[in-house]
Amino acid sequence: MNKVFGIGFHKTGTTSLANALRELGYTVAGPFGVDDPDIAATARVRVLERAAEWDAVQDNPWPLFYRELDESFPGSKFILTIRQTDAWIASVLQHFGGQTTPMREWIYGVGDPVGAEAIYRERYERHNREVLDYFADRPDDLLVLNIADGRGWEDICPFLGHDMPDSPFPHANRSQERKLTRILRRRLRRVISG
Repeated sequence: MNKVFGIGFHKTGTTSLANALRELGYTVAGPFGVDDPDIAATARVRVLERAAEWDAVQDNPWPLFYRELDESFPGSKFILTIRQTDAWIASVLQHFGGQTTPMREWIYGVGDPVGAEAIYRERYERHNREVLDYFADRPDDLLVLNIADGRGWEDICPFLGHDMPDSPFPHANRSQERKLTRILRRRLRRVISG
């Protein structure tokens, strides 16, 4: 079984991806080092050590090291989970707003997304562009997956060479997605009505 690296940023369906990979038989590592003040200095070594122990990984800081993971684990598969940027930033604000962590400070340069939305958006979109550029000539190695749009088994299983499970795709945080949609619609109506 090839290693599978989830390289989408947090709040892009990483929990759903982890649940799906577990259902397919992978051992899956999640985020680490969120509150570690030395994460910027230690992440690279820790990522490569931990990746050797697991079949698959997802969430931060894994996405920042897709190049190193590709070099260290040839033949691996990469899944870039994405979602529409406005929905992504709304989710980030809802879950992390008012709080700072060393991880987010390292990734974005600002630990709290409140008031730094433009910085977060730019970093998120830049990461996705860089991943797409890096894998541009290797479409068999990268799957771009928008779980928030309802994608799941029909994309993951052929990409990884697995049969489709009989069970529904394990979408996590669906109620939160509906709540975010309602919040965005209300905000948009307020902006439009002036």
